[in-house]
Amino acid sequence: MESSPTMGIIEMHRDLLSRLLPEDTVDQLTVHEGQFHHVVIGSDRVVCLARTQAAADRLAGRAAMLRALARIDLGFRTPQPLSEEGEQGTDESPYLVLSRIPGAPLEEDVLGSPEVAEAVARQYVTLLSGLAAAGNEEKMRAALPEAPAGEWQEFAMGVRAELFPLMSAGGRERAERELVALDALPHLTTAMVHGDLGGENVLWETVDSVPRLSGVVDWDEVGIGDPAEDLAAIGASYGEELLGRVLALGGWADNGTAERISAIRGTFALQQALYAQRDGDEEELADGLSDYR
Repeated sequence: MESSPTMGIIEMHRDLLSRLLPEDTVDQLTVHEGQFHHVVIGSDRVVCLARTQAAADRLAGRAAMLRALARIDLGFRTPQPLSEEGEQGTDESPYLVLSRIPGAPLEEDVLGSPEVAEAVARQYVTLLSGLAAAGNEEKMRAALPEAPAGEWQEFAMGVRAELFPLMSAGGRERAERELVALDALPHLTTAMVHGDLGGENVLWETVDSVPRLSGVVDWDEVGIGDPAEDLAAIGASYGEELLGRVLALGGWADNGTAERISAIRGTFALQQALYAQRDGDEEELADGLSDYR
């Protein structure tokens, strides 16, 4: 019988995982396939294994960023770096061990209850408000990369140069429409932006039958930028109804914000594909370009 992708990752790194997760047996481990890492989840810690050499080269910077986040109160938990290695001269894969945040991604069907949807929306507002406040702290602005002026125009140039040759004619037409929408985006650096705030990276616990935000993971793309990026990810994960409630509760329901969200959201697949192309990750590249070929 053919092994599953999860078991394939575990078997490939069995000795390393046995050493790093001594309290867990193989059948207790699960694997999350992120864009940049295979994340092996144990009972109280997780091991991030880089998918590519480029991602491996960024592990030390990722650990430093998480340590910086740990020094501020965001109102929710973030993973804590426990150990990291980039063994040179051996076959052992570079890794980063993090504390495990309890909880799980929100199940979409729970939002069918108006009371639950309202509670979730309010907690998202609290989360985003915490990020905005952190983005105004001098120490965080010094520690985090700031979105450069012209970043979206540079992104569009990269897509045209590196991805258009891989697309069909129809795919290029679609991508061009999505890229043109970026021309109207203003250069904003008003908040700390997670950069990948999709539903899989926001963890919840259930308390009295209501989801309670427990923490946020996968901070690879954190920086100082436009909060519309994180709002776009919420809309992509849970739909327009929840996004509209978050915008209304947060006082962000103006036309400018909605337009920025729409333009950014339209580029998510292209962002995945471009980063994968530059990292040499064929699997993520193919997934990101699936609707453009």
